Amino acid sequence: MLEALGLRARTQTVYLLMLDHPEWGPDLLAAHLEISEADVRSALDDLADKHLLRPMDEDSGRLYPVSPEVGLSALLARSELELAARQRQIEATRTAVATLASRYSGKDRYAPELVHQLVGLEAVRYRLEELAQTARHECLSFLPGGAQLSDTIEAGKPLNQQALERGVALRTIYQESFRNDPATLQYVRLLTSLGEEARIVPSLPMLMIIVDGEVALVPLDPGNGRRGALELRSQGAIAAMKVLFEQFWAAASPWDAKPAADSDGLSKRDREILALLADGHTDESISRKLGLSLRTIRRLVSDLMKRLNARSRFEAGILAVRSGWL
Repeated sequence: MLEALGLRARTQTVYLLMLDHPEWGPDLLAAHLEISEADVRSALDDLADKHLLRPMDEDSGRLYPVSPEVGLSALLARSELELAARQRQIEATRTAVATLASRYSGKDRYAPELVHQLVGLEAVRYRLEELAQTARHECLSFLPGGAQLSDTIEAGKPLNQQALERGVALRTIYQESFRNDPATLQYVRLLTSLGEEARIVPSLPMLMIIVDGEVALVPLDPGNGRRGALELRSQGAIAAMKVLFEQFWAAASPWDAKPAADSDGLSKRDREILALLADGHTDESISRKLGLSLRTIRRLVSDLMKRLNARSRFEAGILAVRSGWL
């Protein structure tokens, strides 16, 4: 209750008990609180240092507690002065930072590159940490694929939580297959409970992150995110990426919505698999494009072939067209 005034919990307990029983000595205080007399005397020393005790008289050496109105008010006033001084230091530092930023931002050699290459996964993670800590308004993300890496989840939790606590709006579009991974599903539940807005789509073109409409990250190689990323600051490119994001957002479903089936009993994912089958994609290719495990794709393809009563993938494509599924 009074920690902000520099009073430890035990010191507070002793002080409050002395206010109720000012005539008690260290022995009675210790017995009542069921702590050692040495601990009581340590608390009394702390109270004396903060001028919350006063001598009863010059001869007895006994100490009486100073009333909260006097003692605690004095401590509060002192804390407020210290806080005001600290606030002045912060304001002075803010002014210095703004001065330096203004001084050097106008020089071409300090101007940010329109395109900057981040090589390797560690460089991307470090840059994401910086962006998460400096974001002011919003962060828009495409997160394709299914399961997120466990170390990526652990590294992202505190950063996303801090951003949300600062009032940064997080809007994320996940690929539907993330629901097949319990750890990723739990992570999304945590973020949405903290205030993230999340939606899902059957598939996404690539990883994409846009921060404050000023900077965006896209992978160097959409097929291998570990190679690194491109950091973009071109306002034209970012504006186009925001339009793309908003189009996907408008078409996306709530992240916790169950996949809906149409009049043919097919979900969006079913139709997407059928279209890829008709285009001649292998199970491995479909797995990569949809971010689903190979085992899941084989099961879904087998189910679709059974429903069509098809004996081959080629026949499944023909029957799907005849049935009006494609």
